[in-house]
Amino acid sequence: MDKEIPEIVRDAYKSLPHFKDGRIDYSDAEKAPVVVVFLKYGDEILILKRSDRVGTHQGRWGTVAGYLDELKPVVEKAFEEIEEETGIGREKIAKVLKNGVYKFRSESEDICYTTHLVLAILKERTDVKLSWEHTDYKWVKISNSDRYLSHNASEELKKVLYSLGK
Repeated sequence: MDKEIPEIVRDAYKSLPHFKDGRIDYSDAEKAPVVVVFLKYGDEILILKRSDRVGTHQGRWGTVAGYLDELKPVVEKAFEEIEEETGIGREKIAKVLKNGVYKFRSESEDICYTTHLVLAILKERTDVKLSWEHTDYKWVKISNSDRYLSHNASEELKKVLYSLGK
């Protein structure tokens, strides 16, 4: 398992304010690292519809994702986000692969994201228990996923799959 904490997270921990619980506050940051997790079973991925109670991208389909706002390895943070957003525990996951980094600028949010891409391959298709961050979920064929995902999320998925030779 990856034990390295990305430099961008270490730097942010030193230079940015923190919430009361100790997490890094990226509210006014020019750049932010996030983990983006694709949950895969067979030829499908799990997509989640964002609720209107989240700060960004309300009503859009996406994947498990979260800020790297603690001094934790990317894969550890991925496991936490998976369980928090879907109720899927690590015992249901056959393999987790860290698959590179993708950078993009969100003009609407005026921030540059550094996304750390992770692919979690499930042992079996499992029940999903959504957190407040999402209102719906679907298992979709990878070949049809671009009908739901944003351009950036589709590019991230391609990068993850390309790194696997798929």
